[in-house]
Amino acid sequence: MYKLGRHPRSYDPRIPHLSALMCGRDLPPPPPSVDYSRGMPAHIGMMLNDQLGDCTCAAPGHAVQVWSSNAQKRMVTPTDQEILGLYEKICGYDPNQTQPDGSNPTDQGGNMQVVQNYLMKNGIPLSGGGTTKVLLWVEVDIRNKQDVMRIIDECGVCNIGFNVPQYILPDDGSPPPRQWIINPSADNSIIGGHDVVLVGYDQNMITLASWGSWYQMSWDFFQKFTDEAYGIACQMWVDRTGKTPAGLTVQQMETLMRAVQAP
Repeated sequence: MYKLGRHPRSYDPRIPHLSALMCGRDLPPPPPSVDYSRGMPAHIGMMLNDQLGDCTCAAPGHAVQVWSSNAQKRMVTPTDQEILGLYEKICGYDPNQTQPDGSNPTDQGGNMQVVQNYLMKNGIPLSGGGTTKVLLWVEVDIRNKQDVMRIIDECGVCNIGFNVPQYILPDDGSPPPRQWIINPSADNSIIGGHDVVLVGYDQNMITLASWGSWYQMSWDFFQKFTDEAYGIACQMWVDRTGKTPAGLTVQQMETLMRAVQAP
């Protein structure tokens, strides 16, 4: 099965925006193409998103895989138990409330901003009980293709939430198509929200991690169905690559995040 689980987006004015951070900075344009999935395994694990609506917790797990594979040249995969722990702590899932028919009233998904604030304070789990620190997360204007490309290049991933049309997730449980494009003749009914990480792009398509595999969406599909996007600056990535959103220093990122972390 292929589960969803992203709640409707929320709006927190304290979250910094990439467009504001770019003001006054003379930065080169992002490369015309990037693919951080290159050389990674074809199957990277569902992280329980075939059983639970935990996509908001599975997406950071896939981000760790991309960061570690590219920055450390050795893929680190959080365990299912570690992802489950996030889902319980942040989203209120209680496995003890599972019913005889397999349903669970606490399996209600999560809000991306709530999840990211928790990870900002507590780190993202690595396999074996450690964490990697989140230095900054920043909102990206989904209408600005160059900004989305920039954040993928500079952060390794762009975490997005989008509204899922029925035609990319067949209700008979069969696998989604590997490429998601606009299809006006298909069933465009929105069946829920999903959280995925973008890991590459060219001028036509975006590569993403979801449901344990790699998919692609066209840029017009992205702009039609996506309503929130965030860059995440991870300590592991910054230390090894030196790349940060808009070229910010670690000190500048930590200063920006103090406002978000305030009660």
